[in-house]
Amino acid sequence: MFRKILIANRGEIACRVAATARRMGIQTVAVYSEADAQAQHVQACDEAVCVGGAAPRDSYLQWQRILEAAKATGAQAIHPGYGFLSENEAFAQACADAGLVFIGPPASAIQAMGLKAESKRLMEAAGVPLVPGYHGADQDPALLKREATRIGYPVLIKASAGGGGKGMRVVHSEAEFDAALASCQREAINSFGDAAVLVERYVTKPRHIEIQVFGDTQGDCVYLFERDCSVQRRHQKVLEEAPAPGMTEARRREMGEAAVAAAKAVGYVGAGTVEFIAEQDGRFYFMEMNTRLQVEHPVTEAITGLDLVEWQLRVAAGQPLPLKQSELRIHGHAIEARICAENPEAQFLPATGRLDVLRWPAASRFERSDVRVDTGVIEGDAISPHYDSMIAKLIVWGEDRAQALARLDAALAQTHIVGLHTNVAFLRRCAATASFAGADLDTGLIERERAALFGQPGLPLDVAAAAVVAHTLALEAQTRDADPWSARDGWRLAGDAVRRFDLAEGEAHHEVLLRRHHGGAMSLTVEGATTRFAVDSTSPEQHTLLLGEGLALRRVRVHTYARGEEVTVFAPQGSATLTEVDVIARASEGAAPSGGRLTAPMPGKLIALHVKAGDTVKAGQALAVMEAMKMEHTLTSPRDGVVTECLYAVGDQLSDGAELLKLGEAA
Repeated sequence: MFRKILIANRGEIACRVAATARRMGIQTVAVYSEADAQAQHVQACDEAVCVGGAAPRDSYLQWQRILEAAKATGAQAIHPGYGFLSENEAFAQACADAGLVFIGPPASAIQAMGLKAESKRLMEAAGVPLVPGYHGADQDPALLKREATRIGYPVLIKASAGGGGKGMRVVHSEAEFDAALASCQREAINSFGDAAVLVERYVTKPRHIEIQVFGDTQGDCVYLFERDCSVQRRHQKVLEEAPAPGMTEARRREMGEAAVAAAKAVGYVGAGTVEFIAEQDGRFYFMEMNTRLQVEHPVTEAITGLDLVEWQLRVAAGQPLPLKQSELRIHGHAIEARICAENPEAQFLPATGRLDVLRWPAASRFERSDVRVDTGVIEGDAISPHYDSMIAKLIVWGEDRAQALARLDAALAQTHIVGLHTNVAFLRRCAATASFAGADLDTGLIERERAALFGQPGLPLDVAAAAVVAHTLALEAQTRDADPWSARDGWRLAGDAVRRFDLAEGEAHHEVLLRRHHGGAMSLTVEGATTRFAVDSTSPEQHTLLLGEGLALRRVRVHTYARGEEVTVFAPQGSATLTEVDVIARASEGAAPSGGRLTAPMPGKLIALHVKAGDTVKAGQALAVMEAMKMEHTLTSPRDGVVTECLYAVGDQLSDGAELLKLGEAA
């Protein structure tokens, strides 16, 4: 076994590998960028080496520096994690040439499966089912368009060297093809350095089912069952579960054996995932093979009781697979939710900022349990624009799917994140939809369930308002002066005391009246509706609210976190953020600037500009494309108007909120 390994990655996967290595008695070396000097993966390892600047291309993709770090620290092997260099055959080969063990497949296997078109030809020869499509080397746009017409719309354009949903577009008609192809090729170049694409028939209502495979250096290969990863946004996974609902033993064996055949066709060693598109009737087609460990591997660990990172280390050290196919079993059901810094209400736009509050449910880290959290950040860390937007993976296990769903909802409800937009509330709604709860799964689930997923109130106004009032009262009780005449508890010699709170939620403003009755009872009036109100606060953050009368009496436990005037409320029903407006302080403030400005929603790079000074534009028209957090984002005109000045050029870096161009009134 290895004495020391270097982990050529960051975030939760680097922390996960470090945790397993420590348990096995293996020392670890972290590499980090200048932006990650205080990152958790650096703290998790025994040694750490800086390999360059904040941008991945200046650090985590500089494999020559990583090799030098391995040699300088005496590491015997390199674990690439996922992303970055994990599927780079040149890096894998360079490790071998330098006498280092690459903890993954041989370079030849990465190369064979790395180019989607070539891998399709290999799979066809191995007898693995394929989706009808064009996988040729000729990349002439006119030929690709003709092939799309031959295949029949809708078609899927995919970057041949791609993965993770990048360089991928669904095209519904010939009129959309040229623009979609250009966008795919741009994203493919930026992400993988290769513009080649393939074109395939787009399977309607498809399921995304993948098989975890593992091979060793003795020529043995097994499949560790399947994962259903159908719930996706922007072709990236949102919820993953194992085993796949509705999977029969016969179909599981058929898909598993096809995955093993695919792996053996390229001499695969280590952990890999063979991904299939499946029809609702059970027919399945090879899509691609990810020649690395997957983000969603914990659900496989949860149902098998195995540590796949430990398997990786043992296999890389030349040991045989720990178990034979006949010894592998499925126990229970597991679901993983990817918690990301993003705004689902703004088309899942990635978010950046500081994690002012980061509270998890009672859970284990990196170990199998009923609730598990894999994360590489702690409270106070920042999510930067340089790397992926994922904050953590929340994994739950149950005896069956129903119990796993219940545990997922409870765990998400206990996940409190304040400081930036996240998808936690969206994940709860997604898991509660009729489609997901009923296992009616396909990659279009989110679009099909839009009404239930978007534009939904986070928390009833009366509960949210009562929580803000409770938070304020608890703070005042904690800090009030010992002088009883200075107390703000509403005491009166006779009669009631009324106190007004002005709360804002987005653009909506609400008047809330707290009435203290003679004798100590309280009531709350929210938007004209009055209810009995009582509160028991154990701290300014934790409160038990009592609202209503008689049979309508409700007891609600809430948590509140304040940032300036903003108070974020978490309750079992959901969450909400309200602003407690200081009317006097704001009375002299001027009017907010008028809308209609085109600004960068986050830091990034301007990669396309579709207009010039003098052009007339319509509201919603695509004006520019920026790249941020490894994805392309199209920016549209906020209103009708005329472009009077372009303030940035293609290739310029944009700061958050930067105004891209000036819009004048339309003639």
